[in-house]
Amino acid sequence: MEKPIKKDPYAALRFREFNIFLLVRFALVFAWSMQFIVIEWEVYSLTKDPLSLGVIGLMEIIPALSMSLFAGHIADQREKRNLLAICIAAFSLISFGLFLLTWPAIVSDWSTKTILYCIYALVFFGGFVRSFFGPTIFSLVALIVPKKAYPNAATWSSSTWQMASVLGPAFAGFSINWIGVHWTLCFIFGLVMFSLMVLFRIKKKPVLNPKIGEPIMDSLKEGLNYVFKTKAILGAITLDMVAVLFGGAVALLPVFAQDILKVGPEGFGVLRAAPAVGTFLMLILTAYIPISKNAGMKLLAAVFGFGVSIIVFGLSNIFWISVLALFFSGLTDGVSVVVRQTILQLKTPDHMRGRVSSVNSMFVGSSNELGAFESGLTAKLMGTVTAVVFGGSMTLLTVITTGIVSPSFRKLDLRKDMEENEKED
Repeated sequence: MEKPIKKDPYAALRFREFNIFLLVRFALVFAWSMQFIVIEWEVYSLTKDPLSLGVIGLMEIIPALSMSLFAGHIADQREKRNLLAICIAAFSLISFGLFLLTWPAIVSDWSTKTILYCIYALVFFGGFVRSFFGPTIFSLVALIVPKKAYPNAATWSSSTWQMASVLGPAFAGFSINWIGVHWTLCFIFGLVMFSLMVLFRIKKKPVLNPKIGEPIMDSLKEGLNYVFKTKAILGAITLDMVAVLFGGAVALLPVFAQDILKVGPEGFGVLRAAPAVGTFLMLILTAYIPISKNAGMKLLAAVFGFGVSIIVFGLSNIFWISVLALFFSGLTDGVSVVVRQTILQLKTPDHMRGRVSSVNSMFVGSSNELGAFESGLTAKLMGTVTAVVFGGSMTLLTVITTGIVSPSFRKLDLRKDMEENEKED
């Protein structure tokens, strides 16, 4: 007898287009994470000011927040594969622009301020592009695999994202040292173009929204109302948002690498990759050991552990302890990623995936950039170490508060939803 898909750790991987999708996602995340590291390194090298790192986050969050709901509406109205192709093409323009901005033959006569402002402008444009990536990719996955494979697909998709997040920053650190910032950005541009070519091996998908042409305001209102009335989605998104907002120590890693731990670009790459390594290992583990039972309590415990790890990292001035603390922050974050993505896939109707994902991007995705700004600002006001410890402490306080005021979230269990999706298929 064939093994039931819900117990098959490779269920989603048995669909050819899903494997192509994973390759595209890996290339994109690898390139995007490399590019972000290079931007951080270049900007801090130009300014030696931790607040400038926060400005990078601010430049991305402004357009990302302002466009997020509109992007979700567009994703629900348009064909997903071609929309993703447009996003990737726009990403390639950003990468090529950064390549030109680091070419001595072009910018040798430019002032540091001019170069910095141009970098910020491209990051700002990237915020618009990123607002479309989330809802488009989230919606596309649901059109590639059947509903009974959604949880497994979410795990493998997140695992691929984390693998790229592990290798991208680490490779960026070494690449800066080997070939410099300029040619590293050239490699990133090539990788983006590769992902664009591979994407067209996925067929166009049907648009499942029955309300094509619906007025934008009505569409956005429907998406927001659904998120706010679905407590499981709202609770998971809110908890993760606050954790990322206040626990965003990674935004200050250039300061730790250059001024506190003094480990250079290679050490910076290791520090940046450490949490992603932990998350990736946890995601692989959850493919074999589902965590749908008592999901609410597991999510609360994971975010609490994340806060503790961030505090330890902030207090450490020993490199290997710092790496270990970041690694454990990644392990705990892996649980959060799987639970949140599974909740979103199981609880969201097909015709609303773009809008629900866009709300998730507003809460969680954009909180990375807002967290970067918060970290840079508090580091400027309090000092780098104090800022990181403060962020970790606020994360712990959030978990405790959520656990007390939301008993229904503590009791959240996803097994029933998974069984209902199996019956539908």
